[in-house]
Amino acid sequence: MQLFDVYPLYPIELVKAQGSTVWDKNGQEYLDLYGGHAVISIGHSHPTYVSKMTEQLSNIGFYSNSIVISGQKELAEKLGRISGYPDYQLFLTNSGAESNENALKLASFHTGRKKVVAFTKAFHGRTAGAVAVTDNPSIVAPINDTSHVSFHPFNQIEGLNEVITEETAAVIVEGIQGVGGIQVASTPFLQALRQRCDETGAQLILDSVQCGYGRSGKFFSHQYAGIHPDMMTTAKGMGNGFPIGGVLIAPHIQASYGLLGTTFGGNHLACTAANVVLDIIEEEKLLENATKIGAYIEKELAGISGITDVRGRGLMIGIELEAAVGPVRDALLHEHHIFMGYAGKHTLRLLPSLAIDQAIADRFLESLKSVLKG
Repeated sequence: MQLFDVYPLYPIELVKAQGSTVWDKNGQEYLDLYGGHAVISIGHSHPTYVSKMTEQLSNIGFYSNSIVISGQKELAEKLGRISGYPDYQLFLTNSGAESNENALKLASFHTGRKKVVAFTKAFHGRTAGAVAVTDNPSIVAPINDTSHVSFHPFNQIEGLNEVITEETAAVIVEGIQGVGGIQVASTPFLQALRQRCDETGAQLILDSVQCGYGRSGKFFSHQYAGIHPDMMTTAKGMGNGFPIGGVLIAPHIQASYGLLGTTFGGNHLACTAANVVLDIIEEEKLLENATKIGAYIEKELAGISGITDVRGRGLMIGIELEAAVGPVRDALLHEHHIFMGYAGKHTLRLLPSLAIDQAIADRFLESLKSVLKG
């Protein structure tokens, strides 16, 4: 049997990781400023993380949601307190796409409606409901029904009253678009969405899978706008590489047995990972660090020739280049041994661990200057 070939791969096999450094099988060292798509939030192989995960695995790694798993309640309390949503409810999943699926399903259950409003350049996942609200026809199969979805221009307030109506079950939006090129939802836009959802009864879902968990400098990026969504979805940085996701659900949405379900979501090992991540975020003040180092990087980027725009918040930064992004990203990887992401034809994506320091930032900045000079 062979692997189903859907991933264009770099010929690099990583075998070791520590902090923001990774090594390939030949011993070559790399600086990881992408974290496997914004997944590595506290740094690779954090000693506390490794210790707690090893301890949990030596006791029990998994059982399904048919028995009490105390780590789930610990996680719900801790996440509510640290994120600023102590009165919300938590449903645990295994990924961002699964989180968005369940949020959309809950919105439809709660309202009795079917229609959804999403936004241009949105990415919410590749599963049935999530891909239907993703603005990329090339990954939407005929079976993925999109007849109930309307796409409105991202950050455009004009026309919201017409597209969000009493027939709308949910409005789903990223606080900062990731795949869309690090596009930040403006405060007036998010506030207008909240107001229109209040007027119509539509449920506002903030997809925080990539931009949440402290990456923006606040726990959730939409908190800069001062709004409270009806649901927020998380994953990626939640487990620092161990698969876990979640839906934070406002108190007015009622649970009932069998309404949602998952075999693996919230298992012992996953909850251990998520609880340790939150402990480290809090103890090491990683939100404050994301704000500080992110501001430093953005300030320094502003003075580099060949950059036309810098977008984002905290350590979720999009760097718009005059040149095509492909050769720049390849040079950073193969010549300077730095992992970066990209979006579109001209945008570099910087999504490092929230624990990086100024020395790491300076190494990246000097390398980028060198590449752009040619």
